[in-house]
Amino acid sequence: MRPAGLDDRGAVTAEFAVALPAVVLVLALGLGALSAGAAAVRLQHAAAESARLFGRGDDAGARAVVAGVGATVEVRRADALVCVDVAAPAPVPLPVGPLSARSCALDGGG
Repeated sequence: MRPAGLDDRGAVTAEFAVALPAVVLVLALGLGALSAGAAAVRLQHAAAESARLFGRGDDAGARAVVAGVGATVEVRRADALVCVDVAAPAPVPLPVGPLSARSCALDGGG
């Protein structure tokens, strides 16, 4: 028989209180990684679309596409190609650095 006062009452509550912040941290990091992945996909789509628009000569439309995702753009033309590099900061404060994407298209607009 156990002496009075040495029972396990409250042990589950204490363990839950210790484990809850770790669970919340893992969930937050997972959601942050998903958000960064989705932003990278949007950035790649914007790079491809703007490369096609720059290739057609629609510079204003291409810059509007890139501005729509909150990115900066760098355009290079060489060998009948127009290549677009876009970069944007990660949408959440994760240690991943800025996100970037690159796409090229045929240059028909000069």
